[in-house]
Amino acid sequence: MGSFCRPAVLRQLPAGVTGPRRPLPVGRRCIFPLCLAFPRQRPRASPGKETQSPSLGKDRADTVIIGGGCVGVSLAYHLAKAGLKDVVLLEKSELTAGSTWHAAGLTTYFHPGINLKKIHSYSIKLYEKLEEETGQAVGFHQPGSIRIASTPTRVDEFKYQMTRAGWHPTEQYLITPEKVQELFPLLNMDMVLAGLYNPGDGHIDPYSLTMALAAGARKCGAQLNYPVQVTNLNSRSDGTWEVETPLGIIRAKRIVNTAGFWAREIGKMIGLQHPLIPVHHQYVVTSTIPEVKALKTELPVIRDLEGSYYLRQERDGLLFGPYESEEKMKLQDSWVTNGVPPGFGKELFESDLDRIMEHIEAAMEMVPVLKNADIINTIAGPITYSPDILPMVGPHQGVRNYWVAIGFGYGIIHAGGIGKYLSDWILEGEPPFDLIELDPNRYGKWTTTEYTAAKARESYGFNNIVGYPKEERFAGRPTERTSGLYDLLKSKCSMGFHAGWEQPHWFYKPEDETGYKPSFRRTNWFDPVGREYKQVMEKVGVIDLSPFGKFKVKGTDSVKLLDHLFANVVPKVGSTNISHMLTPRGKVYAELTVSQLYPGEFMLVTGSGSELHDLRWIEEEVTRGDYKVEIENMTDEMGVLGVAGPYARQILQKLTSEDLSDGSFKFLQSRHLKLSDIAVTAIRISYTGELGWELYHRKEDSVALYSAIMEAGQKEGIDNFGTYALNALRLEKGFRAWGAEMNCDTNPLEAGLEYFVKINKPADFTGKQALKQIKEKGLKRRLVYLTLETDNVDPEGNESVWHNGKVIGNTTSGSFSYSAQQSLAFAYVPTELSKVGQKLEVELLGKNYPATVIEEPLVLTEPTRMRLQRKGESPKI
Repeated sequence: MGSFCRPAVLRQLPAGVTGPRRPLPVGRRCIFPLCLAFPRQRPRASPGKETQSPSLGKDRADTVIIGGGCVGVSLAYHLAKAGLKDVVLLEKSELTAGSTWHAAGLTTYFHPGINLKKIHSYSIKLYEKLEEETGQAVGFHQPGSIRIASTPTRVDEFKYQMTRAGWHPTEQYLITPEKVQELFPLLNMDMVLAGLYNPGDGHIDPYSLTMALAAGARKCGAQLNYPVQVTNLNSRSDGTWEVETPLGIIRAKRIVNTAGFWAREIGKMIGLQHPLIPVHHQYVVTSTIPEVKALKTELPVIRDLEGSYYLRQERDGLLFGPYESEEKMKLQDSWVTNGVPPGFGKELFESDLDRIMEHIEAAMEMVPVLKNADIINTIAGPITYSPDILPMVGPHQGVRNYWVAIGFGYGIIHAGGIGKYLSDWILEGEPPFDLIELDPNRYGKWTTTEYTAAKARESYGFNNIVGYPKEERFAGRPTERTSGLYDLLKSKCSMGFHAGWEQPHWFYKPEDETGYKPSFRRTNWFDPVGREYKQVMEKVGVIDLSPFGKFKVKGTDSVKLLDHLFANVVPKVGSTNISHMLTPRGKVYAELTVSQLYPGEFMLVTGSGSELHDLRWIEEEVTRGDYKVEIENMTDEMGVLGVAGPYARQILQKLTSEDLSDGSFKFLQSRHLKLSDIAVTAIRISYTGELGWELYHRKEDSVALYSAIMEAGQKEGIDNFGTYALNALRLEKGFRAWGAEMNCDTNPLEAGLEYFVKINKPADFTGKQALKQIKEKGLKRRLVYLTLETDNVDPEGNESVWHNGKVIGNTTSGSFSYSAQQSLAFAYVPTELSKVGQKLEVELLGKNYPATVIEEPLVLTEPTRMRLQRKGESPKI
């Protein structure tokens, strides 16, 4: 692995940095500010032709990548390997400068989410073969890793994670304390209840990894230029870019910002404020420990979640890095306000052992041999955080051909997979799989510097907290993006956070246990949500839906545009439908509600988390097809109230002279009207599946409209309901949700969306030809509707589905059914196991529960019930 000498390339900060001092015993507190120490010495890259005499070499490129850390170099490698010509990477100093060179280099198959597991898996598989492919040593060690559970709640979390990993191909095991001790014999076993074990995990030398990727990129024709600083970016009317440098200008078809903690500076050049902030991360390295030296095999990496640190073997000693609490962690916020100091590249911060002492003491308690070890090095370097700790990856809304891969808190494990993911997206025109949690467009103008700093503190400090279902984090809230009802409702409910908005999850009554009480089992919201469910089913409820993304599209080509974008037909004037935008491969990119309000003028509505994700796709199609339309994002200016339940019509009719009867205002019709003299656009639609309207109005009218409706509904017993009850209602009706039952991993046929896909309509909509091929080949899996026999736990989605002792599929969403009094879920299973009556099992918290495929829906929608009643049939509820 090399010695821990000071690299020849290291420069010092102007102040506060001194040379190495004597080793510090781990078990003794530091009585002076320990200087920085330096990462293991790494071989310098063999000079390439472009480093001998910096020059651009060319004035045109297909893709210019800005930033030469491991992520940027990985993208250059993958684009060039895939055959793309004219790939140019520009790095202001030298490769790995920034955060890459000093990283601890951890690699793991584990991720608590779903989609990023694929990124981690690809990275590790790539790193395993990279040395053989490029001839460049990468220093890859794979001793495995173990997450340590020291509390019963952690054991539950591991069981929760096991069911989410079961339908993925990578290995993961819940192991006993005895097995933990066998794998890592130096632990204090009094503190260990269980372990989550990932064989194949380990660590890699980040410098050598980057140099191997660079060698592969050059071999395939990419040009890596450094030191070449980008000084300005100019977008041209044809969508191309002029990239200005001291050595000249390169014209590029697209640019990709992979500039690490300089990414904000690159964004500012084109008027973007990327929500990123550098944090100080420290790790320490010990001298030789006799007990470690005596081992015959390398220790697995451990992550002590209660102690909030990682620890791995480093030669004959140990390396461990903590994540301090949000109160103690340190931000380099001056870089946000004043910019990164000129020339900063391979420098480090002054270390501060006092800040991490409680974690050092926790590590000594868990690994007692540390008590007699000396600290020989302390690394304190900058790592860039986004507000939610996840990177921002993909094309950016509002700026043509500008892509980002920035904000990597864990750049080493992400680099390989993200390079491949972005390369495929660039070359194929659509993402290879769903990764919306990394969409850079999940942030917007509401993401202020203050919010970014508050959330980065929280995200860093919460790095190892228990990951509960329906997790809420409260730092930085509320943002400026609150609905007109926020002040009125905030004390009456438990709020959830959706794309900057505060939206009620469930409402309090005097007898309720209030507040946020996370759990892996049913918790304090379970009974109140049942009460809200009953309210909507038997009376009438009101819900704040203001976070919806809302766009207005109009112009001479509006009908033509939407006919090409959507698989459904374009609704007539005064009508509404559910429509899906598909990718060229026939995957479901988005689901929107489309209403033609006036001839050629449409309102498009999407979920809160999809606002800019969908808008970017639409804008890109407008540009590509040169459609003559205007698009206006009305999301922040427009409030939305949903009114649903048997008495919804009766109450709203009191507030308007318009005829709201079923004969006059039919299901899926839209109309402009006034309620209590307040102008609204009313759509007869409800995600509850009950009689209801969505009422779109000026945000400043929200309180007056809400108050008028609540006053008018006193006799009928009107009350509020939140998104948890809405989810239970929609599941009982068999309604799909984008991001769960459908996304860029699914096609509409397997998702059961045939009703909304008009494959024979004249327009050649995006994805039409791919759908025809999918239909011709037949489906390998289908979405099914399951009832489950559980106890005090309910499915929520992404759990493993079992049959005959094997995992054969996964749930997509789930809830308790308050009508059937049992759990309900959607799941994807092989077509041969999709018939009604099929017996399956769903894994929840380490136990397999019986499940049965049933006919959907469990509860008929109100329009269907009314239609059956008119025919003289008896509908089921």
